[in-house]
Amino acid sequence: RHRCPHKPTRIYDNGQQPCLTTEYVEKYPQYSNISPPRSLKPKQEYQVHRGKMEGITTFKSDYLPYDVVTRPFRVQEEYKPKLGTIELGTTYQKDYNAHNIQPVALVRPLERKHTTGGKLDTIPTYRDDYRSWEVQRRETNKVEHIYQPPTVKFGNSTTFQDDFVPRELNPRQSFKPPCVAKLSDVPFDGTTSHRTSYVPHQLEPKFVRSKEEYKPSNQPFEDLTTHRNDFKGLPGQLAISCKPDNAQVRSSVHFNGVTEFQERFQPWLVSLPEVRKTKEYVPPPGNMDFNSTSHLDYIIHEISPAVPIRPVSNQRRTNAPFQGMTTTKEDFKAWETCRQEIIKKEQEIPKPTGKFDDSTTFKSHYTPHQIMPAQSFKPVHAIVPSSAPFQDETMYRTEYTPKKQKICPANYPSPLGYVYVNTDSHGHKFFRQLTPEFSESNSNHIPKEVDVVS
Repeated sequence: RHRCPHKPTRIYDNGQQPCLTTEYVEKYPQYSNISPPRSLKPKQEYQVHRGKMEGITTFKSDYLPYDVVTRPFRVQEEYKPKLGTIELGTTYQKDYNAHNIQPVALVRPLERKHTTGGKLDTIPTYRDDYRSWEVQRRETNKVEHIYQPPTVKFGNSTTFQDDFVPRELNPRQSFKPPCVAKLSDVPFDGTTSHRTSYVPHQLEPKFVRSKEEYKPSNQPFEDLTTHRNDFKGLPGQLAISCKPDNAQVRSSVHFNGVTEFQERFQPWLVSLPEVRKTKEYVPPPGNMDFNSTSHLDYIIHEISPAVPIRPVSNQRRTNAPFQGMTTTKEDFKAWETCRQEIIKKEQEIPKPTGKFDDSTTFKSHYTPHQIMPAQSFKPVHAIVPSSAPFQDETMYRTEYTPKKQKICPANYPSPLGYVYVNTDSHGHKFFRQLTPEFSESNSNHIPKEVDVVS
């Protein structure tokens, strides 16, 4: 079967609008004499202050403007170089003696080859000398002590219980001065050393350096790069594209002017919906009673608030002064201590006094040997140009056989070799394929139904 890629349209189903009338709408009685309860919520309106606003602030009343004098600007003096030459000699250049030093030769040890062909059959000293002994476990000589709880009740008092007597706390008197600013009656003297000692001087005009003019070079620009100088293109042929020909699939059948949209969407007769008349509302006779059973049967009781239950305080207060002496203050007294000096060991090895000899045992005993470098067998990385043509034939080019593209019969409005059968509710058309036996009016042949149009 041919699967349709589109979603079902259901154009043959009944698409009328649903009815909005329900049983609740028909049987619900409306009451016109009852008004909704009035809301006690205050309105959110801006209350305008009707009094007149004074535009005087504490800053305007306390602030007194003063005449501000701009600070004079000091002009930078012109730089004047000093006469004479600078002596660039240093003590290092005078005292340093240059020495001729030869480059250090590379010292490499001789290559030693270890033989690995023979078989190692030896016994280590640990396995030869060590012998296992049968060690027996020792018995413990620990004496077992069984704990027996005392029978007499513990009634001893501690030193804290014997010596401590609760006293009343007497807070110490604070000698901290009050944090209050003291105002002075003397008027403020605004004279400073800068105002009294400063002498104004006449400023000289500022030195302006002249701008140098740009002078272009007379030599021509060398734009030859190393890539242009060293690169030489090699001759070669362009690769042939293996892409198959883009042949357009066209049909020679004449277009009849009928589209699938014109066949599937046909005009339908639409009837207007019936308007259902609503019944007139008849209010019930009599007046409505707003009293409920809770409002009539409820009895108001006078209830007193609950009294908090607090435990009785068992505080003992005495007027005796507090004794601040403890056993720690009496037994532990401060001792006068002095800082211990640093203990330094005397130097066992004396410092050298002569000149340092920088010759080592390696330099004195080493004998340099001439090293023969190994010959490299790496081929020379050079491109050898060839005059033979490049063989660009592949298995795809030699074995590829172009095939004709088949067209799906669903693209035609009336496919060739098929007979229309019917259309389902989803809009799919079913066709019957014509076979040679069916064309010869064979009654035993079962036709094949194929969905070719979505």
